[in-house]
Amino acid sequence: MFLGEALRFSAQALRANPVRSLLTGLGMVIGTASVILVVTISLTSRDYILEQVEGIGSNIIFAYYASGGPDVAVADADYIKMSDVEAIRQELGADIVAATGVMSNFDRMPIGGKEQDVKVIGTDQDYQPVRNIVISSGRFLDEGDVTLRGRVALLTDKLAERMYGSRASALGQVVKLYGLQFTAIGTFHEKVETFGQSEVERDTILIPITVLRYFTPVERIDPLYVQVRSPVEVDRVALRVQEIVEGRHRPGARYRVDTLTAILNAAKNISLILSFVLVLVSAITLVISGIGIMNIMLVTVTERTREIGVRLAVGASPREILVQFLTEAILVSLSGGLLGILVGVAIPLSVQLFADIKIPISPVAIVVAFGVSCLVGLIFGILPANRAAHLNPTEALRYE
Repeated sequence: MFLGEALRFSAQALRANPVRSLLTGLGMVIGTASVILVVTISLTSRDYILEQVEGIGSNIIFAYYASGGPDVAVADADYIKMSDVEAIRQELGADIVAATGVMSNFDRMPIGGKEQDVKVIGTDQDYQPVRNIVISSGRFLDEGDVTLRGRVALLTDKLAERMYGSRASALGQVVKLYGLQFTAIGTFHEKVETFGQSEVERDTILIPITVLRYFTPVERIDPLYVQVRSPVEVDRVALRVQEIVEGRHRPGARYRVDTLTAILNAAKNISLILSFVLVLVSAITLVISGIGIMNIMLVTVTERTREIGVRLAVGASPREILVQFLTEAILVSLSGGLLGILVGVAIPLSVQLFADIKIPISPVAIVVAFGVSCLVGLIFGILPANRAAHLNPTEALRYE
């Protein structure tokens, strides 16, 4: 029997029982679509996590004072200073994009008719690119503001809206901090929301670090940020930052220098494990679908025993019977797989169309799902096809 004849006979047999064929292939549709959707969800969540982490600041190193050591008392000189930031800029200028420091303090000011605490951050012009700060209105600090100790300030978007009703209305307003008047030159927010886990909180005001220094009892940069030019250089530059900072302070003072590399790697590993588990669950669905195909094909062989006997009696070989029933099983599996691929691709595309969300669809997942659907039909179709091929013609003709 040629393959074309086997396909024709298989298609006729499937059309003879359309409801059964549809229900048999439905399991493959669900299983194949699940594989694609699971991989798509995994890729989307991984990209989202990485985007959030990287949005805090690409290629970022942050350093801060840890302790003076177990037997060493803490001294003001142990803290990272503005001079340390400048030393890093000079010594690592070719390897970094920028380096900046942050000093933090608090003050009270009227908000909505009540005195409330606000966080005051002192920094410089490099803070915006390093921390991916987005300016909503106005401008950011420039070198002149820092050098000339300008009395200018930037408010977080939420603080500006609470105080003045809108971000644009905050521009030009006078904000009183530490008894001095500051002019609001802009409003800002973090590119990626850190929910108060960074130095930027909901009610935060940025002013030049050279001004805030006069209102802090101890000069303490916490943290020091460094943005590296290349991701592959992050670990090496981090070691150099640690060496520079430790070399500028007394022995025994301890400093932590961390990067986002570990967080990014952890996010990738979590995504990989999650993908493996979810794909395994989907694979179980495909196996169950294959068992369903095998069960239906065994029933089909039993129902068509007389037909098989007639064909064997008129000269059909066991191999031809085997090919016919195996083709029928593969056809069911393949049809379900193709429909499952369409469903698995259509759902993310529909969400992407209506929700304006970028959802990556993995071509590898589509190829794997298609291959597995063919394999399932082949593996679980062998037993029923082999049983049909080895029926005794005489006994098959007697079957009622």
